[in-house]
Amino acid sequence: MELWPGAWTALLLLLLLLLSTLWFCSPSAKYFFKMAFYNGWILFLAILAIPVCAVRGRNVENMKILRLMLLHIKYLYGIRVEVRGAQHFPPTQPYVVVSNHQSSLDLLGMMEVLPDRCVPIAKRELLWAGSAGLACWLAGVIFIDRKRTGDAISVMSEVAQTLLTQDVRVWVFPEGTRNHNGSMLPFKRGAFHLAVQAQVPIVPIVMSSYQDFYCKKERRFTSGRCQVRVLSPVPTEGLTPDDVPALADRVRHSMLTVFREISTDGLGGGDCLKKPGGAGEARL
Repeated sequence: MELWPGAWTALLLLLLLLLSTLWFCSPSAKYFFKMAFYNGWILFLAILAIPVCAVRGRNVENMKILRLMLLHIKYLYGIRVEVRGAQHFPPTQPYVVVSNHQSSLDLLGMMEVLPDRCVPIAKRELLWAGSAGLACWLAGVIFIDRKRTGDAISVMSEVAQTLLTQDVRVWVFPEGTRNHNGSMLPFKRGAFHLAVQAQVPIVPIVMSSYQDFYCKKERRFTSGRCQVRVLSPVPTEGLTPDDVPALADRVRHSMLTVFREISTDGLGGGDCLKKPGGAGEARL
């Protein structure tokens, strides 16, 4: 049975009416629409970036292209990103950035403050994420297989040499996975072993809780603000692998203190921002 052209138009108008009703009447539907557009837009931007980045081949300088193409996304969602402490980045030497990891929206804060010649260390699964994976590979993102410990250690050793010989900085999320509980998970020690092995500083970066505008549990995604705080570098000169556990705990403690400070500055509580000692809070 074929539909008349007028019937197709009516169906399209009905679909648009339904989507508009869901957008204005259902916060959950609005949340899913926004997240779908966020992920889809990034994949589309990656398609545009690939041929530009391919001119250089796999090169950390391509990260500047990705950053330029992604910076505008915060405006689409009405998110104001405030950066404080950028003067703490060492101006000339390699270093390891460690940052808390809340959701895919971390990309907005990362692009706002990403230093030159700095690339993230990401799980290998991202490499197969369509156009985004290829764009990341061209930008020099370092992929590790977390399930194969031996391979991960080998990659980290290579990264330590790259830091020193190619003047590269790396960005690591030491929690290892996204944490929606409004605190910080215990830190994995790979980033700290890397910094100690290369004898380069650690630069902690803290992004405030997104609970002001985003909460996966509540299916809420509105406009708001996020503060990104760059802390003073933590030196590793003279440290050995035996010092790594204490180093990781010390850095996590300082980051968690700042996280609580900037996440409750003028903001409400909410289910997505747990109080110390609540669910999601890991002891040192």
